[in-house]
Amino acid sequence: MATTNPTKRSARSASSNSRSGDAKSTPAASKTVRGVDKDAPLKEDIRLLGRLLGEVVREQEGDEVFEVVETIRQTAVRFRRESDAKAGAELDKLLKKLTRDQTNSVVRAFSYFSHLANIAEDQHHNRRRRAHLLAGSAPQPSSVAYALSRLDDAGVSGAQVRNFLKDALVSPVLTAHPTEVQRKSILDAEREIARLVAERDNPLTPKELRHNTELLRARIATLWQTRMLRYTKLTVADEIENALSYYRITFLRELPALYDDVEAEIDSQFPSRGKSRAAAELPPYLQMGSWIGGDRDGNPNVNAGTMQHALKRQSTTIFDYYLEEVHTLGAELSISTLMVDASAELQKLADASPDHSDHRADEPYRRALIGVYARLAATARALGVVNILRQEVGAAAPYAAPADCVAELEVLVASLQANHGAALVKPRLAGLKRAVEIFGFHLATLDMRQSSDIHERVLAELFAKAQVENDYAALSEERKVALLLGELSRPRLLYSPYLDYADETNSELAILRTAREIRRRYGERAIRNYIISHTETLSDLLEVLLLQKETGLLHIEGNQLKELELMVIPLFETIPDLRCAAEIMRGWLTLPQVKPLITKQGKLQEVMLGYSDSNKDGGFLTSNWELYKAENQLVELFNEAGVKLRLFHGRGGTVGRGGGPSYQAILAQPPGTVNGQIRLTEQGEIIASKFSNPEIGRRNLELLVAATLEASLMPHAADGKEARKLAEFERVMEELSERAYRAYRNLVYETPGFTDYFFAATPIAEIAQLNIGSRPASRKATQRIEDLRAIPWGFSWGQCRLLFPGWYGFGSAVSGWLEDAGNAKENARRLATLRAMCKEWPFFAALLSNMDMVLSKTDLAVASRYAGLVADRKLRNTIFGRITDEHERTSALLSSITGSKERLSANPLLARSIKNRFAYLDPLNHLQVELIKRHRATVAAKRTPEERVQRGIHLTINGVAAGLRNTG
Repeated sequence: MATTNPTKRSARSASSNSRSGDAKSTPAASKTVRGVDKDAPLKEDIRLLGRLLGEVVREQEGDEVFEVVETIRQTAVRFRRESDAKAGAELDKLLKKLTRDQTNSVVRAFSYFSHLANIAEDQHHNRRRRAHLLAGSAPQPSSVAYALSRLDDAGVSGAQVRNFLKDALVSPVLTAHPTEVQRKSILDAEREIARLVAERDNPLTPKELRHNTELLRARIATLWQTRMLRYTKLTVADEIENALSYYRITFLRELPALYDDVEAEIDSQFPSRGKSRAAAELPPYLQMGSWIGGDRDGNPNVNAGTMQHALKRQSTTIFDYYLEEVHTLGAELSISTLMVDASAELQKLADASPDHSDHRADEPYRRALIGVYARLAATARALGVVNILRQEVGAAAPYAAPADCVAELEVLVASLQANHGAALVKPRLAGLKRAVEIFGFHLATLDMRQSSDIHERVLAELFAKAQVENDYAALSEERKVALLLGELSRPRLLYSPYLDYADETNSELAILRTAREIRRRYGERAIRNYIISHTETLSDLLEVLLLQKETGLLHIEGNQLKELELMVIPLFETIPDLRCAAEIMRGWLTLPQVKPLITKQGKLQEVMLGYSDSNKDGGFLTSNWELYKAENQLVELFNEAGVKLRLFHGRGGTVGRGGGPSYQAILAQPPGTVNGQIRLTEQGEIIASKFSNPEIGRRNLELLVAATLEASLMPHAADGKEARKLAEFERVMEELSERAYRAYRNLVYETPGFTDYFFAATPIAEIAQLNIGSRPASRKATQRIEDLRAIPWGFSWGQCRLLFPGWYGFGSAVSGWLEDAGNAKENARRLATLRAMCKEWPFFAALLSNMDMVLSKTDLAVASRYAGLVADRKLRNTIFGRITDEHERTSALLSSITGSKERLSANPLLARSIKNRFAYLDPLNHLQVELIKRHRATVAAKRTPEERVQRGIHLTINGVAAGLRNTG
């Protein structure tokens, strides 16, 4: 909100590496070269957006509010940058003096500044990446070109790469969780601001520059006048629409384009001999997934109706895109057979079109596309799509499957390529054909998820009503397995349409029947996965098999199981569950009844690993280590069984929930765990951060492909020396994990009053009141940490700037291990081992890198203000004292291991970004504390809470989340 005049733009500096999406920048990205500050354009953008926001605040709220905001800004900057204690006291005094109306204006101003700073940073990442590409230097690390170059150097052939991608599946899965605090209206306005900021990088006349500035000011004014918060609870339908907006912005165009880029890079690195480009095209190895509308775990608002609605809206979105593209192609491909020949196949396709106009008799491409449009429109209507924007010329039969549409588009492609029209394929037709291959008629695969205890209750009722077993839940595991296998071998059903069942049972069966219908209507890729939360036993998997049998999704011949429509996928979440994962899967893979089902799945089985609950259960270090061990054990087991393993990583936004750069996370996986098959969740506000800008979205999709190629195909050293070194590293990690686990559990679960401290010293209660998700914050109506969902657990610690789940326990583990060395020489040897682990072991390096980033965002001074919300002084001092001590230990030991005293020394651009925005986050945190005090005092006095105070708290939550970015 500074009033500094923006520097006029001329030519932008060009060349450097950049951080795009979640990619790391290199140290060179933030240095000056030949006196040119590469970050100068970023600073200009931030100054410009801040000045325009200040002008809007002055105009909308008046001079007095503007002056208050500006004074707070300047004081906060001085306090943060100069560590001025006097400025800190002055800031505190300023914030306490604010009236209620001023408070909300100040909160909105600083919140919007965080949003605008994010826009400027995203644009700068794009700018630096383009500059790097224009400079024509070596492939950027983490790009597909770089990965292919490394594979080539390692002796991997082009044939191996192409064959690998033919069987690969890389799938980002969008999920809706209660950390996405942005309204779609806000996101739409911000996308327009981002477009205008990007436009300023082009050569503009003075008049065009003025016009651009005026539009920016208008869009920021729109932003200011748009309600930031929802006044009603977000519904599942709202979450579906929010997710679909990212398809229109990014995925529909960028995903097909990425395929073209990858194929071009493969052709460049590994030129194919004697193959046409069409023959070299690869199947859709990168596909989108979604949980929104199908994830029932802990969300009573998801049912058969939401699944139907999700697929209908997904289908509408993709058909709208196809129809618009085909219509545009019809205008572009005005090719006349009076000028150039067309293939007989194309002529046949044109003759089958409902278009018989004499005006287009010599234009077979247009006539063929009119036929394609008519068939697509008929298909859309058959699938429930309404409001086709342009009426087709005449009636046509709908497509039976997406492959039929692809085949007709291929006729156009082949004819153009054979008749001097190859240049006309790529601009639009190739992308459209590729889009149909990727998205089909369903857009994204909708996963189903439910908790194992729900399945048990449903089957308990079915068994009891069928007079098979009166108390299924009370049976031992062995008897459950025997009963389930026995029922699976019998062709008759347990369910009877003539009996009454509980609502829960009826709902669960209806959902599975709906899944069957959706697969028939939209294709098998529409729904193909069933995920079981809280998988603890083999019977948890068999129960879902039996439920599929009851609803026609498991096909049986005689007493043999033949084919399963929905893959049964266990989700191992807690530390005990992860430790049992391999044993449970051994039982599953060796069951004679299950083996033919896995064979029918292509000898492939997916396993999902939960990062969130394992962290909440055992802490950051232990969670990461137990996940690593579980993966290794599963790889060994699956190799023995001759079954391909696909791991589904349930990663959240925060590092404590598995977040952090996706590229580094994939490369840090144990050898053999990726193998061309990987799915991972994209959650909360991370979706907006990664995919609301098309260029950054494209970059993040490329990261997934590049990392999967490297992790899967790069040869791994396997000599005895390396194996012994890895074994030593793993032995050390096992001991550190055990120590970290004890330290974490002792504080969180064994210290009296910790739960009270958490609920008092974080805004968890206020977060639960926000209309930011359709899912409750807790699985049960309790205040037990065990029952709290891991998402608001991590989100709350982020709000109070402790980010506790991302580092606690590390310091105690390492210090204890070093102290137990017994003598100085052994202590030095152990420290040297930790340093070697950091340099030579990708798993440990990624763990420390993520912890480094979390610690850079942690602020004990701000956190101490939240600790002041705890009324019990003794409890406050005890808990916060222990957290402070652990923070000091962790920070000191991290520096000792990495050799870097400063946080993020390897990523100075991110370090500077965090440091600069802290000055604007501080007022939000301080105001949040003051507002929480007022609100809780009102509630304690049993008075009606003030709406403006509650709104102010929720606005600060929004602003802090935007400022920290990966908080979900």
